[in-house]
Amino acid sequence: MTQDSWPTPQTFAAWTIPVSVAVLTLKLLAWWLTGSVALLSDALESIVNVAAASLAYFAVWISSKPPDKKHPFGHKKAEYLSAVVEGVLIVLAAVLIIREAISALPNPHLDDSPFLGLAINMLATCLNGAWAFVLLRVGRREKSPTLQASARHIFTDILTSVGVVAGLLFAMASGWLILDPIIAILVALNILWEGWKVIRHSVDGLMDVSLSDAELQAVRNGIEANLGPALQYHDLRGRRSANMIFAEFHLVVDGKMSVAAAHDICDDIEAALLSEFPGSVFVIHLEPDSELKSAST
Repeated sequence: MTQDSWPTPQTFAAWTIPVSVAVLTLKLLAWWLTGSVALLSDALESIVNVAAASLAYFAVWISSKPPDKKHPFGHKKAEYLSAVVEGVLIVLAAVLIIREAISALPNPHLDDSPFLGLAINMLATCLNGAWAFVLLRVGRREKSPTLQASARHIFTDILTSVGVVAGLLFAMASGWLILDPIIAILVALNILWEGWKVIRHSVDGLMDVSLSDAELQAVRNGIEANLGPALQYHDLRGRRSANMIFAEFHLVVDGKMSVAAAHDICDDIEAALLSEFPGSVFVIHLEPDSELKSAST
């Protein structure tokens, strides 16, 4: 399947729901077979994954709606809102894990069939890993913060599972069952950090953080390659909203140039930029040569 024939981000977001339910089911089975608080904590995070997957689908569905009278710039920020909530859910999962682990510290134990439980947990981890890779690839291709946040969330789940299984294997080999709740606490601290990163990235999007240096340079290149008889451009600024960018700048032309000729230059520049950033919005402020500045910005 070529990239152009891939399903939409909304389709991938929808499929995340049954995948997360399947992973949750496997992890609950692993906990039931072992009685491990670390595996229970791993399953608790997967419960959050199910809720987050449902929220991500809703956000991608909303953001795919075209602009309307009340939302003339579209609904793309719904994805950032979803990602913020997902980050909060990641943090909540970490808190729940720490709570369960602390309660198990006085009496750590494992039930029968620990190796079968660990094998089932690793099966769930492999399923998670394959799906996270798909989500991250599609999220980057479509510049979808929701799919990328979902992928990072799943990757934290994978780290949790790998750490838990490795720790439990060592605990069973050494007889130090106290490692079960201790490992759960250590993994929860890592999850807290990942949740913070998801929240920080999404808040940047909600606060209209500037385009990256690479994106601004790409816009500059498009402008400079199509200036034609224009004299200068300056005051370039822009922001990203999911897979769209919004940018504006001032274009200086000869004061004696006709409006039609100046408009043609703007059309050429806009067409070049849209070929690089499809679906984006560019605002060009025309100015006469009396507004020339000492250097382009």
